[in-house]
Order: sequence, then structure tokens, then C-alpha cells
Amino acid sequence: MATKGLTAPEMGTVSARALELCQQVGETPQLFGALVGALTFYLIRAELQTARELAERLMSLAQRAQDPALLLDAHWSLACVSYSLGEWISARAHCERAVALYDPGQRHAAIGLVDSGVTTLTYLVNVLWVLGYPDQARTRSRAGLTLAQETAHPQTTALAWTFDTRLYQFLREARTVQQRAEALIMLCDEQGLVLSPWGIIPQGWALAMQGQAEEGIKQIQQGMAALRATGEELVRPYHLARLAEAYGKAEQAEEGLTALAEALATVNKTGERMYEAELYRLKGELTLQQFMGHGSQLKVTNPQFPPSPSHTEAEACFQRAIEIARRQSAKSLELRAVMSLCRLWQQQGRKDEARQLLADIYSWFTEGFDTKDLQEAKALLEELSERGWCENERSG
Repeated sequence: MATKGLTAPEMGTVSARALELCQQVGETPQLFGALVGALTFYLIRAELQTARELAERLMSLAQRAQDPALLLDAHWSLACVSYSLGEWISARAHCERAVALYDPGQRHAAIGLVDSGVTTLTYLVNVLWVLGYPDQARTRSRAGLTLAQETAHPQTTALAWTFDTRLYQFLREARTVQQRAEALIMLCDEQGLVLSPWGIIPQGWALAMQGQAEEGIKQIQQGMAALRATGEELVRPYHLARLAEAYGKAEQAEEGLTALAEALATVNKTGERMYEAELYRLKGELTLQQFMGHGSQLKVTNPQFPPSPSHTEAEACFQRAIEIARRQSAKSLELRAVMSLCRLWQQQGRKDEARQLLADIYSWFTEGFDTKDLQEAKALLEELSERGWCENERSG
């Protein structure tokens, strides 16, 4: 891991040999570590079914041993796999079990040579946002960063910064993302860590969101190329989604759709579904942009005539995104997809349907009302309600 990287072919060879030796002599204390090494290799390469099998073996060993440290690492391993597969309820359960088992006085180095207790907490941050708890996510993020810094372990701190940066990408706070990404890159450069692409990619996204789309696209591509050169495939669909967003800002819808096609093909190949709902939502948005032009308003469709092909395709994408988000209990992603669909329906004169659909998901939330998504949802809901009232008055 230290000299070749987490996904080098040599890692796979060594991990397989270690497991083979353990199987020859029976269950020894070394078996758990050998499984962790193999799990790391397959997880980072996005071979998720193999990673899940290994994580389940870790849990079986830990439960038989009833060792809190082993149980923590087993829950952490299952949390990582569940997170990548988009199994958010399971990911949260394993994260919370691991956090409860964590002893700050004892460092737990598991996957990727990082402190598994600290990084489980940072994983939980992103899980909470996806499940619809942005305030809890921000609170946990602050706690995770503090704990990571107390470990004085650069790799653990870098991973904590990575997930904190991703949280603020979820929250669409581009300036904060840029600040976090710069801090992460600086830490990696100072410590000679290979994690700097995890800062370069969100930094590029932040530049694109703040009006520097071309420069942002270049940075995202640079960071993704650096990750792929190491053999790392995990989270590639997420990065491609961010690239597609940047293309949208640059009025290059076709290029954005190409990036999303690659992302969806990767999802189908690896099963990494943590951002699948958003991929379909972005596909719908870029489909509309491609046909209507960047920055233009959708033309109101007369209900007496069928919608245009672009509207039909976009609506299908939004509906698919909603379906996936509901299946995953991903409330924050569901809200975004619902807003995209409601804006389309609003322009088509289907405001009553839009108002009811948006009201249902908006009323579910109990926190995070200062976030951009919820503020925009509230504004759209008020607009739909106001227009409906005005038209009813005119009809009367």
C-alpha cells in the first residue's frame, strides 16, 4: 500500500497470497488483516460484489471473536460497501455502530491505513445529507474534522477533509468547497500524499460553479485522469456527474451528456449506485438545455398538444431519478429530482400536479431550511401556490 498504492496489481497478488496462506493454516489472527488488505484492493477498484463478500467475512470473524476493535473495522468495511452501492439505510446503521464502538484512545488503522473510527464518522456525514438531514451532517462534519486533527495522522485528516469537501458540494456552497479543496491539496502536498486529486476535482467544480467553467473542466479532467492512472475506479460516476455539471455551465450540453452516459455505463458495470439518482436528474436537465439553449426559459406547452421529444425524454429522466431516490431513501436527491420535474410541469401548465408533488417531499424535511435546495424548494412551492391562486381568482 505504501510503496505501490492501494490498487496496484501487486496489491492484488499479495492480498490473494496472504488469504491463501491463511486458509491453509486455518483461522489465525492474521486472517482479519489479510481480508482487510484484499477488501481495500477490490473496493477502491470498484469491484463491489467481491468487496461485499470480504466485508461479510470480516463481520463473521469479528462477531465470533467479540472483539470491539474488530467489530468496529467490520462495521466500517460494510459501511464503505453499502455507501458505494447506494444502500443508505444500511450504510447509516453500520456507520453508527462503528462510531459507538470507537475508542479515541486507541487508533484503528483499517482500510487504506487510515483511522477507521474517524473516517467512519466522516462517511456518516455524507450519508446523513443524502438521507435528508443536512444539519446533522454539518454537525458531524465539524466533529469528524476535530477528531481527525487530534489523531495527528495525515492520511486520516486528508480523508476527513475529502468528505467534508464533498458535503459542501452536496450543499452547493461553491466558495466553501473551493476553500476546503485548497486546504486538502495543501495538506497532501506538504505530506507527500497521493490524495491531492480528491481536492483538485472539487476545486475544479467550484471554479465552474463560480463562472470559470473552462478552467474548472480542465481541473476536473486532470484530477480524474490522475485517479484513473493509479487504478482507482471508485466514485468515478460521482466525478463524472460533477464534470457534467461543469459542462452545463460552459453551455456544452452534448459533452455533459457524454460524461453522464459514461457514468451510467459505469454504474451498470460496477453497481456503484451512490449517485445514480442525480445522474438521471442531470441527464434530464442537460437534455432540456441541449434542445432549448443555455439560460433560456422552457416554452409553455399547450396541454392540447403533445409535449416535445426533449420534454418527454427529460421527464422520463426526472421520473427515473425520483424512483431511484425513493427506493434508496435518498430524500435530498429525491427533493432535487422533484424540483426539476416540477419546474418542467410548471412550464407545461401542470402546476397543480407540481404543487402537490413538491409539497409532499418538502413537508418531509425537519431541518436544513437554510440550505439552497430547501430554500429553492420553498420559493418554487410558493410560486406554484401563488400562480394557482391568481388563476383561480381570474376564473371566478
